[in-house]
Amino acid sequence: MQGKMYGVSRAPQLSDSNRRIIDTNGPSKKIYQVWRGSNRFFLGGRLIFGPDVRSLVFTVFLIVIPVILFTAFVSQRLVNEFHHDLGSSIIAIAVVFTLYDICILLLTSGRDPGIIPRSAHPPEPEDGGVSTPSANWAGNQGTVPTIPPTKDVLVNGIVVKVKYCQTCMLYRPPRCSHCSICNNCVERFDHHCPWVGQCIGKRNYRFFFIFISSTTFLCLYVFAFCWVNIKKIMHAYDCSLWRAFMKSPVSGILIVYTFVAAWFVGGLTAFHLYLICTNQTTYENFRYRYDWKMNPYNHGCTRNLMEIFFTRIPESKNNFRARVTEDSSTFNPSLSMGRVLSPEIAKTSFDVEMGGKRHAVAAEEFEDIQNQFGLERCRPQPEHSDWSEKGNWEITADIQALAAEFGMEHGFKDRDRTHRGHLIGP
Repeated sequence: MQGKMYGVSRAPQLSDSNRRIIDTNGPSKKIYQVWRGSNRFFLGGRLIFGPDVRSLVFTVFLIVIPVILFTAFVSQRLVNEFHHDLGSSIIAIAVVFTLYDICILLLTSGRDPGIIPRSAHPPEPEDGGVSTPSANWAGNQGTVPTIPPTKDVLVNGIVVKVKYCQTCMLYRPPRCSHCSICNNCVERFDHHCPWVGQCIGKRNYRFFFIFISSTTFLCLYVFAFCWVNIKKIMHAYDCSLWRAFMKSPVSGILIVYTFVAAWFVGGLTAFHLYLICTNQTTYENFRYRYDWKMNPYNHGCTRNLMEIFFTRIPESKNNFRARVTEDSSTFNPSLSMGRVLSPEIAKTSFDVEMGGKRHAVAAEEFEDIQNQFGLERCRPQPEHSDWSEKGNWEITADIQALAAEFGMEHGFKDRDRTHRGHLIGP
């Protein structure tokens, strides 16, 4: 009778899913294995690429195949035409410069572009009138969390507005933007380049510029010596330009191909050289148009060039190979119940902060959690004590807040009435 009355004769049986929820001692993993961004990792987290890393293979194909055609079909005639090993040097320069271009491409694409680590919780309010989502959760408040979408910071004496990132739960530093493709905030964000399959930011912009400029040089190099080959054919056979193209069709194809490619990468190189000299990013140039107002980052052409090419590249703010527990690295802990909530609950309750999608949680799963916490909060009363309107079977405030978060408050109230009926009845 007492066991039926108090309901604490034995511990409730938890399902496997709830056992995983309540147990916060998750397995140790590396950061890259639980990374929230859309990046792709290789070699145990040593290389980080964007989600469109497959485009990198296509870019390598566009660079390597023309050089292979050049060395196989065009340069052979040049080797015979030039003396003193000059012809062999033409092939060697093309091959070496192609390998150099591919290495720079990998340095651009396979490194951290300047990702800013996500915050574990929203920023603390700067005044008493601002509430945060975590504060509302901890205090079981029903008000909508309000975090100012922007705030002002001074950059070289000029006021610059920085935005709050709902996904990363931080105020982005100046010149930082959130890449919708990689799902990361990137420092000094320039753009996301589909040709390299990576964001271009503070830590790889230098390599990106070297890549496009060296690719321009390679295109012009192949273009020039293909024309030299055509001229040699016209002189050797005393024929017209068209007949020379017929005798070396690969030269004609490469002339057209490199001409188009040189206009593309060459124009891109010239544009970024202008951005470097004025200390702008592509994002800033298209969004803010600093031509019409003062640029707070412009220090003059010389200092701007020094900043890009002759300063030390900062260390990555992320150690992707560091070991962490899956719970603490992947999800935000909640201390509203005096303990760390499970990964699934923490992620779902803070999905407004993390920009994720809500996932429905079954009512029976919460019933097990309720029983588990109820055991810790209930104590047997003396046998002759009076049961008040709020007995020790009452659902605690934190469980009610958790239920309200997932729209299950009605189910808990029905369960309360059932328990009261059992206790008051015969």
